[in-house]
Amino acid sequence: GYVRFAIDLITARYPERDITYHNRGIGGDVSTGLLRRWPEDVLVHQPDWVSVMIGINDLHRTFSATPADRIPPDAYREAYHAFLTLTAAETDARIILMDPFYIISETDPDDHGSTVLTALKKYIAVVHEMAAEFDALHVPLHAIYQEHLNHRPADTFCPEPVHPNAGGHLVIADAWLRKMGW
Repeated sequence: GYVRFAIDLITARYPERDITYHNRGIGGDVSTGLLRRWPEDVLVHQPDWVSVMIGINDLHRTFSATPADRIPPDAYREAYHAFLTLTAAETDARIILMDPFYIISETDPDDHGSTVLTALKKYIAVVHEMAAEFDALHVPLHAIYQEHLNHRPADTFCPEPVHPNAGGHLVIADAWLRKMGW
């Protein structure tokens, strides 16, 4: 996905840089799962940079999981804050945060997609809060995709709203690299 594209582009652009990458992302994970894995998957490496993109699965659980497994915005905020606090306390890493996204255009107000887009605003707001509090770089992915959707249909980037194809992953990698100034 986007991590592989970003690594390959960094390697192509900066062959002289000796960078070690640790991609610990797990498809389908949620913020509370990430928090549980954080010490072993992230902190043990004492990284210089930490990049986080999480949230759409948290949001989707609010619609489909049993009440005990739901992760509403407040629980998302709590987990997100906890792993970033650990990062600040135990490393000197700089942080880059990416908004969760949903790759559809505005839809009928009674449609599920519209419901997701409305709920997504609260999760994106959490990422904005965390970026401000932890002085992190911020990649507004949902807004970037919405701009792309002004020019091309959603299936250009994604066969369904949350799992990008290669073109969709390139959008993420490009946005990430631009934010990093690379």
